[in-house]
Amino acid sequence: MSCVSIEERVQTILNQRLQVDPPDPNEDLFQAGILDSLSFVDMLLALEEEFSIHVALEQVDLDDFRSVSRICNYIDKAPVVQH
Repeated sequence: MSCVSIEERVQTILNQRLQVDPPDPNEDLFQAGILDSLSFVDMLLALEEEFSIHVALEQVDLDDFRSVSRICNYIDKAPVVQH
């Protein structure tokens, strides 16, 4: 899956689920106030649903989720969960 496609899907999640305008792919989502602790967890759940991945909260590195481009890299490397 291309990173551009993943970025578009992540931006759609941010727009539809969190009601924020899609940010620049390299914008720090925490510094910009787009993500806080509650919206971060909501976004993680949406990412798990959208991309069929599992994000273990005890192993989360916030740096992996600071920007849309970093989220893209994380998703690209995450193992897909088999249902």
